[in-house]
Amino acid sequence: MFASRWLQVPLYLGLIVAQAVYVWQFALELWHLIETVFLHKESVQAAAAPAAEVVVMLTVLALIDVVMISNLLIMVIIGGYETFVSRIDLNDHPDEPEWLSHVNANVLKVKLATAIIGISSVHLLQTFIRAQTTPNDKMMWQTIMHLAFVASAIGLAYIDRLLSSSPAEHTRSHLTSGESS
Repeated sequence: MFASRWLQVPLYLGLIVAQAVYVWQFALELWHLIETVFLHKESVQAAAAPAAEVVVMLTVLALIDVVMISNLLIMVIIGGYETFVSRIDLNDHPDEPEWLSHVNANVLKVKLATAIIGISSVHLLQTFIRAQTTPNDKMMWQTIMHLAFVASAIGLAYIDRLLSSSPAEHTRSHLTSGESS
């Protein structure tokens, strides 16, 4: 039964493939930005300056969005594998992410929730930049969903804090560190 955890490995490998797709998406968005700013200068200059600035800003926000989702994927891939499948033995490798040394399911949930808030913030900012062409009900629902993400993250962080201060958690951490209570 314990070996069944290895059934999750293909899931993490699939997320690595998704990470590669996001790298490709980033390259396409970056090319679009370069093309817009440098290769089509005449058409950008011919357009109204604020409109050209908005196109560049939205493209940069799309790049940030891809990076944030990619960061989320890395947290899920590495943190999930480390937490649920097998330890990653890095032997104090200089590239070891700082957060990996104290990752557990609760910490991973809070980190994922805050990453989702960041992604939601970028999408909300994109919507507000396009406010003149975006229906009010769409902006309202995106704002409500963003606030729900924020409330969820606060709730998860609060629960994590409660759990980390519980006597059972202290006993478990002392036993795993070699101390006894």
